[in-house]
Amino acid sequence: MSDQSTYKVAKTDEEWKAELSPAEYSVLREAATERPFTGEYTDTETEGVYSCRACGTELFRSTTKFHSHCGWPSFYAPSEDDNVELISDTSMGMTRTEVRCASCGSHLGHVFEGEGYPTPTDQRYCINSVSLKLAPTASTD
Repeated sequence: MSDQSTYKVAKTDEEWKAELSPAEYSVLREAATERPFTGEYTDTETEGVYSCRACGTELFRSTTKFHSHCGWPSFYAPSEDDNVELISDTSMGMTRTEVRCASCGSHLGHVFEGEGYPTPTDQRYCINSVSLKLAPTASTD
């Protein structure tokens, strides 16, 4: 992970390990990937706000979530562009764009373009469920 002093939320590895489950720590702090089709939010249609599981920063809204059938939750845009950080990732022998929380530097997933999904941005933010926390919108019923 990058230098933590550049983020608003900066904690030591020990602090992160104490706050996060082993699976959360592996994805959020070590840039691992959860297995496809296993995440809590892969097929969720609940309306609400998705925040960073590590620091609580709002990242995505259900209004931009779509079914990409890729095995992970997909969004076509973040709720606020400056709440996510995009970083070139060459770790798998190819160039991809990693998505991180701009507040704490936690790994969220990757963003892909030009895949032909019928979305307004032609982007697919492919995000690990374990990196997110959904706060459902209050029902007005």
